[in-house]
Amino acid sequence: MRIKIGFSFLILLFMITTGAFSQSGEPLRIVAIGAHPDDADIQFGGTAALFAKKGHAVKFVSVTNGDAGHHEEGGGMLAKRRIAESQEAARRLGIDEYVVLDNHDAELRPHLHIRHQIIREIRNWDADIVLSHRPNDYHPDHRNTGILVTDAAYLVIVPNVAPDTPPLESNPVFLYFQDRFQQPNPFTPHIAVDITDVFDIKIDGLDAHESQMYEWLPWTAGRLDEVPADRQQRIEWLKETRARSITPAVRESLEKWYGSERGGQIRHAEAFEIAEYGARPSDEEIRRLFPMLPAAD
Repeated sequence: MRIKIGFSFLILLFMITTGAFSQSGEPLRIVAIGAHPDDADIQFGGTAALFAKKGHAVKFVSVTNGDAGHHEEGGGMLAKRRIAESQEAARRLGIDEYVVLDNHDAELRPHLHIRHQIIREIRNWDADIVLSHRPNDYHPDHRNTGILVTDAAYLVIVPNVAPDTPPLESNPVFLYFQDRFQQPNPFTPHIAVDITDVFDIKIDGLDAHESQMYEWLPWTAGRLDEVPADRQQRIEWLKETRARSITPAVRESLEKWYGSERGGQIRHAEAFEIAEYGARPSDEEIRRLFPMLPAAD
């Protein structure tokens, strides 16, 4: 008994000192909502792995089932394949849950019943942080997912909306994934996270999405003939093709959060914009919500 108590105390001490608790004393709860069963992985996979390593609860949600995302397959069989890929990706990233909603790919509209689906997912997870696409993007599913999540931002605390799930007591922080689009306004990297140490984990998670990383997306880019057959060569190819360039704005954000010396040397990063519709965190609160960021000087 004495050994068990001592071990539990050490775990508790570790979680406290490594930032594995929210302000309420519980692990942080994060939900990343993508349009398709690989979007959250692409935009947030590295940061998700960092959260998971610190003991926080991370859930991915795909608003569509991905049943149109292939040049040779489609329909229910493709949806089943992509659901299986998402579950394997979750296992590799170390996250808790990967939910794929049964809405058709490439047909997503910001309908009320889908908004209620998203409200329920956020509430049931009791989210501290919610991430999704900005409502300006090349893909209509991405745009409409951004609209749906934005529309849910205030309503997650309203009891008479989707009353079958209890409302949240307070509004989470809502964040946007990074994108390259300039109109009507460019992405602003309010938060930037160094994922260099977990970049290989992120790539391993993306590797689980074989139908996308090695088939559909290369086909759409006219590069299907470049995909290696050997698995290890595929991993190296994926590292090259999925290594995101750090823009000057993201580099400036990294230097803000990590200091000019370390921030200037980071090789792989993920960045996020704070939406105006949820809670508006201070820099101190951001460091609490992103405990992988170093403490302020």
